[in-house]
Amino acid sequence: MSALRLFSLLLLAAALSGCGDAEHQDIKQWMDESSRDLRGRVKPLPELKPFPLIAYEAHDQMDPFSANRVEPEKREGGGGARPDFDRPREQLENFPLESLQYIGVVSKTKSKSRHALVQVDGVVYQASKGNYMGQNFGRIVAITDTEIILKEIVQDPSGQTTDWVERQMTLQLLDGTAGKESKK
Repeated sequence: MSALRLFSLLLLAAALSGCGDAEHQDIKQWMDESSRDLRGRVKPLPELKPFPLIAYEAHDQMDPFSANRVEPEKREGGGGARPDFDRPREQLENFPLESLQYIGVVSKTKSKSRHALVQVDGVVYQASKGNYMGQNFGRIVAITDTEIILKEIVQDPSGQTTDWVERQMTLQLLDGTAGKESKK
């Protein structure tokens, strides 16, 4: 049985070796004919021009790469508003103010309180005066029919001091929903 198996393997190998040589002969012939006239040419690199050397003669002036020139000297501030780092953060403080959308207002007639409906990432949240939102310690100070008014506490934007300053930001009602108010 093993002699028959050996003979069949040799016969199969001989048959396969005869098939492989002429299979792509026409493609090889076309490639040889097409590449006869092709000659690659690479342009020589341009000659480098030497730049004139200029001496730095401003030894007595301020170094242009000094850190003092790039970053102003910070001095300790005199106080002012500071955020409360110990309070628990609210849900809407996890999102930048730019990603929040003011989509509506809910008013309660008996208590005259207003709650803003804020949407972020497809989820609607309810916020009222005194809640925090945004990543700059923004606290809601007023909710109107068209906007939410926030007071944010940020570090001095000029970079001159380490003080915290308050700035007012607004979140406008999303277009297309103006005038929609729900009363309970």
